[in-house]
Amino acid sequence: MELDEALMARRTAVLDRWLQAVLATYPEETARFLTGVGDPFSNPVGHTLREGLGKLLDALAADRTGDDLAAALDGIVRIRAVQEFSPPAAVGFVFALRPILREELAGAGIAAAGHAALEAGVDRMALAAFDVYMQCREKIFEIRVREIRESRALAARLGA
Repeated sequence: MELDEALMARRTAVLDRWLQAVLATYPEETARFLTGVGDPFSNPVGHTLREGLGKLLDALAADRTGDDLAAALDGIVRIRAVQEFSPPAAVGFVFALRPILREELAGAGIAAAGHAALEAGVDRMALAAFDVYMQCREKIFEIRVREIRESRALAARLGA
């Protein structure tokens, strides 16, 4: 069986397990909320996680890189950057996929080269996630600096 076919055949199982691994990085009550409410307006974080992980798995199956991969990572990593996860915690969800893939695809008859390609794809995804995380954190710091400058300028005008 081809790698992409095997991955798509196990897509639902992989996504369910990956989502559970990501949710395990949140406090129990938060994870329960993110799982329980399916409405994207009532639960935008949970919706973004479910949608984003699906896009990432599809990108991995299609061996997409670059902008496609960064776009698929953006929503999830942006949320985790704003929630002030540490860098390893923010992008570590990518590495949680590796053992899930190994277990789910164990009996699929995929050649060693296919497994190596998956491992390389997960590594590329992790590097891209870290890049997106750093861009988000830089933007957050730029916003904070601008707010401090504006508040100081306002205080100077009011004090003068």
